[in-house]
Amino acid sequence: MLFDTHLHLIYKDRLKYPWLNDFDTLNRDSHFDAYCRDAARLGIGGCLHMEVDVAEHHIEKEAAVIDELIDAPGSMMRGMISSCRPESDDFAAFLERARSNPNIKGFRRVLHVVPDDVGTTVTFRDNIKRLSGTGLTFDLCVLPRQLHLALDLVSHCPDVTFILDHCGVPDVAAGAFEPWRTGVKALAERPNVFAKISGVVAYGNPDTWTLNDIRPFVEETVDAFGTDRIVWGSDSPVCNLGGGLPTWVAATHALTERWSTTDREALYHINACRLWRL
Repeated sequence: MLFDTHLHLIYKDRLKYPWLNDFDTLNRDSHFDAYCRDAARLGIGGCLHMEVDVAEHHIEKEAAVIDELIDAPGSMMRGMISSCRPESDDFAAFLERARSNPNIKGFRRVLHVVPDDVGTTVTFRDNIKRLSGTGLTFDLCVLPRQLHLALDLVSHCPDVTFILDHCGVPDVAAGAFEPWRTGVKALAERPNVFAKISGVVAYGNPDTWTLNDIRPFVEETVDAFGTDRIVWGSDSPVCNLGGGLPTWVAATHALTERWSTTDREALYHINACRLWRL
């Protein structure tokens, strides 16, 4: 069974998603009941919700909506990664409120949608450092040209556990390995960084990508981090840009068919359960 560490849900009647106005393909509801139906057919046994960059004033409201889904009887959702604004002077108070919610397992601030200097300020880095010793993680969602900035943040926070989203967002369509390869290898040298095998199907040519297009990016990520520091994520519904959830699950099994049972289980669910104490 797969454990999905990167599920996005969209409830347009309850939350505001300003960025969706620029993405017609994704600008629609994506509800948990539909995901659960597909997950049961595809061998996904549990999941974490990943924040969807809601409007800033809806960050804590999004957590409340996801709380309802987690706390429902028999729910397959085991927790959430909350949105946050570490660049804000109000982050410390926000963190204290978040720490009172056991469903929140970590945080993410997407950094490739804001100027580079947002994530390089003393305020931002010191606020992420507040996660030290809390057991709460921070997801790094950056472009290849920003991987050195992610490394600077990791260096500033050696006692925080980071997860590099989407294999470092490689440009699969262009087959561009640099600066991606160098940046990923540098991050992998830090023992407090994990990598998430996710997202890559959305980065190839949507009409023509093949398994051989994404394979080298996945394999280099796995080689860099090792099978004890990788987790799997669907990136649903963003994966619809590259064929959808069934396509990505099938590709995952194809990419790992020659792995040992131990290594497959590590990626599929064991590492995630260990990382987030699920």
